[in-house]
Amino acid sequence: MPTSKSNIVKLTLDPDNLPPLTEEERAELGALAAMPDDQIDYSDAPFRPDAAWTRAVNFPHAKKQITLRIDEDVLNFFRNTGSRYQTRINAVLRSYVEAHQRT
Repeated sequence: MPTSKSNIVKLTLDPDNLPPLTEEERAELGALAAMPDDQIDYSDAPFRPDAAWTRAVNFPHAKKQITLRIDEDVLNFFRNTGSRYQTRINAVLRSYVEAHQRT
């Protein structure tokens, strides 16, 4: 196996071909389904805006350097997600474009 400078392992999950749930997972989901919404702890859930275009994916397209004015809080949000934040901004914009081209 080739060695890497990083210990990061990337896994990909196909949402159309999910693995079957275990009995423990089924029991946990059943308990959550029976619980009233106001009693469910969502504190560890990441923020997900209610939009159909939240599934951003990177594509290897030719890039063009531009100057773009972005609200400071939006820029800070992406910068705080780590390196390659510009790539993530591009991925979000691309998923938005693709979602609106389908409609």
